[in-house]
Amino acid sequence: MKIVLFYHSLLSDWNHGNAHFLRGIVQELKVRGHEVQVYEPENGWSLQNLVNEYGPEKLNELHSYYPGLATNFYNLDTLKLDSVLLNADLVLVHEWNDHELVKRIGEHRIGKNYKLLFHDTHHRAVTEKSSMAAYDLSHYDGVLAFGEVIKNIYLQEQWTQKAWTWHEAADDSVFYPRTKTELQGDLVWIGNWGDEERTAELHEFLINPVKELGLKAKIYGVRYPEHALKSLADAGIEYGGWLPNYKAPEEFAKYKVTVHVPRRPYVEALPGIPTIRPFEALSCGIPLITAPWEDAENLFTPGQDFLVAQNGEEMKQHLRTVLSDENKAGALVAQGLKTINQRHTCAHRVNELEIICGELGIDSAKILGNKKEQNLHAK
Repeated sequence: MKIVLFYHSLLSDWNHGNAHFLRGIVQELKVRGHEVQVYEPENGWSLQNLVNEYGPEKLNELHSYYPGLATNFYNLDTLKLDSVLLNADLVLVHEWNDHELVKRIGEHRIGKNYKLLFHDTHHRAVTEKSSMAAYDLSHYDGVLAFGEVIKNIYLQEQWTQKAWTWHEAADDSVFYPRTKTELQGDLVWIGNWGDEERTAELHEFLINPVKELGLKAKIYGVRYPEHALKSLADAGIEYGGWLPNYKAPEEFAKYKVTVHVPRRPYVEALPGIPTIRPFEALSCGIPLITAPWEDAENLFTPGQDFLVAQNGEEMKQHLRTVLSDENKAGALVAQGLKTINQRHTCAHRVNELEIICGELGIDSAKILGNKKEQNLHAK
């Protein structure tokens, strides 16, 4: 198939979690013999922040982890869809795109043979409903939603006639267990502060337990306000700033445990959506403890793949257990990694996407692509 994707950024994961999954999907599609073209806006805020703060050499580093990864920059005023979408079989348009772009691609779809899907990987369908309702999806073939509850919103609000659940997953070509050499501490956490959506939770499930247990910990991420940095310093937590996502596996290998603290909108309104961080942590073979979230879609087996702390006191108890009991920690690692490898890699998600393509009527010969390569990578 020729597949064209419009996303905010393939190159930058600076405060841009969608890049994690997108990179893995693009590489997996290419391995299977599909022609993939990614388009992102020129001067996109995520890429500009990355380059401004860390320099263009970071992009060279990215390509050492993702050989052959390439994108195309467009300007909405000069974008020529007839050229870009020539001979396309499948077009994916992410929900972080400009409303005008979404509308224009939909209008271009009229009378064309390619299939067109909108891809939603955020909580704005709940938290910014009017903005999401303003997207014109009338000429789209359907929606890929990263959780069942999001899918149902699109259908109930009649924003689309067809929708599929398409969860995020771990890119196991990059996210796999690294050999542990010299440990640098007890706990590592990788995540952005961002928008005060989980300030209380970060204190209860991360900062306070680390402080009260006297753990050696390090936190990576961006958009940490002064009060957050002060809280980290008061707890004796080292702040590492932005960490390129592809370096997370190397950092996980230097610590004994990590935690997941979901943002409030996911916990309260979007059960079943863990975001991509737990997938990646489990794929790297590090014990994981999470703050409460409802695994409504049975993606995992809580208590076996990871431990769940209902409050700060339970978080401390679980941390003590994992840090002191090597057998328990090892069992969590083994089971979590097994679950990822059996169900939650980008190869699994491409398998699902190819099934959806079949339902949309794309020719099966195009969907199969390089069948030999597909058989090697499908799991």
